[in-house]
Amino acid sequence: MKIKAIAIDDEPLALELIKNYSAQFPALQLLQTFDDALSGAEFLRHRQVDLLFIDISMPDITGIDLVRSLPEKPMIIFTTAYKRFAYEGFELDALDYLLKPISQERFARTMQKTLRQYHNKHIADKTPEPASFFVYAEYKQVRIMLNDIEYIESLEDYIRIHLSNTRPVLTLMPLKKVLEKLPQDRFRRIHRSYIVAVRCICTIAHRRVVLSSGAMLPVSDTYADFIREWSGKINIL
Repeated sequence: MKIKAIAIDDEPLALELIKNYSAQFPALQLLQTFDDALSGAEFLRHRQVDLLFIDISMPDITGIDLVRSLPEKPMIIFTTAYKRFAYEGFELDALDYLLKPISQERFARTMQKTLRQYHNKHIADKTPEPASFFVYAEYKQVRIMLNDIEYIESLEDYIRIHLSNTRPVLTLMPLKKVLEKLPQDRFRRIHRSYIVAVRCICTIAHRRVVLSSGAMLPVSDTYADFIREWSGKINIL
């Protein structure tokens, strides 16, 4: 499966280099190049790509702002002549940052990293999610079904797993450890003491998550960004 990519850059020479370098990687399919950001943004509104090469400094809209506006972000490789933009680029989880003029060797290293990430992501996508896990509670192994979890509460060295169909389960385990067992798209940490099941969230009001069971849990500043990610899926009051 090829990596589908586009390039957006207001410098024709930079686009030509990307086009020539890309042709040397059979696994990369450069669908189109754009010399203005607005045309590239319009293309991305109608087509999904796996990889976006994008210049940071452009006259219509910066590459940073364009990437921020994308509802579904592909892998991002920023290109620019200015080192000062590097922090902003990596803040957006950019895969890499290519400084102009881009050398063939530097482009090749970036592509090796890109191919690894793409391969790893697709392997992860094909790996079935676990339906349950076991914890030790009340002197026995207890199976916890993921679909039954409403939220998990930290009690220092212990956690209390609140379930929809039975009483909570108390087990000796740090909250960080149980988080590793949970799919990140279905469970999120909202506080140093709480993990919630996304499907159970009804509303968020006054920095508190309200669950379908009626439980109300605090949201700390540290995890406020995760709440904003859900703003399109749940009712924010």
